[in-house]
Order: sequence, then structure tokens, then C-alpha cells
Amino acid sequence: MADQTQGANPPRPGDPVPNGGLDPTQVFGSPPPPPAQQAGAQQDGANPPAQDASPPPPPVGVQATKEAGYDDEDIRILAEVGNYRFGAVSLGLNNNNVLIPAHPETQFDEQVFLGLLRGSISLTRDEKWRIIQAIPKLSQFQIDELQKILDEEKYKFSQLSPKHLKHLMQLEKKHSQDWVDLQALYVQQSAKQKEQAQADDIRKQLGL
Repeated sequence: MADQTQGANPPRPGDPVPNGGLDPTQVFGSPPPPPAQQAGAQQDGANPPAQDASPPPPPVGVQATKEAGYDDEDIRILAEVGNYRFGAVSLGLNNNNVLIPAHPETQFDEQVFLGLLRGSISLTRDEKWRIIQAIPKLSQFQIDELQKILDEEKYKFSQLSPKHLKHLMQLEKKHSQDWVDLQALYVQQSAKQKEQAQADDIRKQLGL
């Protein structure tokens, strides 16, 4: 994947992007934390969760029991979160208006890629935007590896014990709102580009 070292001021959503895409070295502000740390961070965001032997959450509708390996805290959290399982919040969103730049040198399912990016709770909103803008300069290997990493992240979070579900739900809600904000930004940019194009047409007609 891209080099994670970069300048102090990486591009932000809405900033101009060079023709041919953003340089991959400008994508990341800092490496994302591992899933367990991200899911179990305390208020200061620094403490990884204590390890436990509980299995992943059962499917919705399946009762969690002590015989199945769940403890009292697992059962309590599952009762509090109801039908929530990791990924449920991002599934309620879509990829509308998020445009991937042309990438003639690589082939991949854009909607699947955006779905994985949308569901990531390790990447910030700005990092997701920068990844999209860097796609024209990524190799097929880099695209494939990035999708693999995002897929593995999704799986690892889904396999954490029920104890993490409340915090995962909070993180998902935050990152889902970031995605909605990103969609709104794309809409605004598109409107500005149309206005600029119309203004340019008028100037040409007037001979300016």
C-alpha cells in the first residue's frame, strides 16, 4: 500500500487534485490502529481492550448462552445493542455521488471497493477521500492489496466478542456520518463545476 509518511499538510476534501490523480504518498496522515485497539479504545483512545475468550457475536435472532461460551457481560451487551452487528450501520448507506476518477491501468469493481471504503472505521474521512483521488496512480497490485486489507479489517472487527459491540456501533455511526459528509462535498463540487462550465460558456458566447 502507499507510503504512510508525508508532509505536515496533506490535501483535504475539496482541495485541487493534480491531473492524473493524487500521489499515493500523500494519502495517510498516520497508520490506522489495529482492529482490537480501535474497537476497545478508552476515552483517551490509547488503551487496547483486555483479551477475552468469548466467541464472536451470534447471528441476529440466535440466543447467546453461557453454554456457547458467552459470559454475563456479553449477554448484557447483546441485549443492549439488539439487532446491531458490525457493518449494519454502513449497510444502510450508499455510494451515491462518490466518484472514482478514471483508472485505465487497473480493473476492479468500483462499487465493491467503495463499499469496503465506506465501512472502514480505521480510515478517516479525509484519508478515504485521498485514497479515491489516488486511484489513478495506484497499480493493480496496490488496488488488490488495499481491497484485501479493507476486507480483512471488516472480518476482524466482526470477529471481536460482543463486549465490543457498543463501541463498534458508536464508531460506525461516526464514520457513517463522515461518509455522508463526503457525499455532500462531492455534490457541492459537482455543482461548482457546472456553474464554472456555464460561466465559461457565457464568456465564450460574449467573446470574452
